[in-house]
Amino acid sequence: MTTLTLQCHMTRMNDIRTVCVYCGSGPGTNPRFIESAIALGKVLAGNGIRLVYGGGSLGMMGAVATSVLEHGGSVTGIIPDFLTARENALTRVQEMIVTPDMHERKRLMFERSDAFVALPGGIGTLEELVEQLTWQQLGRHTKPVLLANIDGFWEPLLALLAHMRATQFIRASLSIDILKAERVEDILPRLRAAASRAPEGTRELAPEVARRL
Repeated sequence: MTTLTLQCHMTRMNDIRTVCVYCGSGPGTNPRFIESAIALGKVLAGNGIRLVYGGGSLGMMGAVATSVLEHGGSVTGIIPDFLTARENALTRVQEMIVTPDMHERKRLMFERSDAFVALPGGIGTLEELVEQLTWQQLGRHTKPVLLANIDGFWEPLLALLAHMRATQFIRASLSIDILKAERVEDILPRLRAAASRAPEGTRELAPEVARRL
């Protein structure tokens, strides 16, 4: 393989083409939360990156997806059947996948995404984020996972993780590579830098794990 061919191969392997955004179905109390969702949608669309998200049209979810669409980008929504009415599925998206349950939703969100970003959100956002961190910690994938720490929203979680490490429930041999960005404009550069460091063949979920979801 020539040097040029190798470089092209590595570029394709580490390229961020799709980003999964976890976030709340409500707007939160801080106007900066919605502003950050809108700004991230614009960044994704402007860089030709497809958004993968939970499929709703309300709150943070609706803001980021609508922003991608309004700036000419592409969106894949993945929503379980029982939430289509509650979260008012956004029918304008180019692709809407309705799953029978949450497990299938999370599996497809993983498979269709090259990286993950957690904007402010509630228990559902936290659960999806922690699952990706768990799989990463156990060596099941090396896709970048980033906390969009808007106005310090994720600081309590970061403090809890530090406490877990200090009390040795997170062992030194099991690293957690959590990316963090306080500003939306830093999100994509940090995802791309992390993806470029990922060893070949380690970004996909192990097949036996995917089958169990």
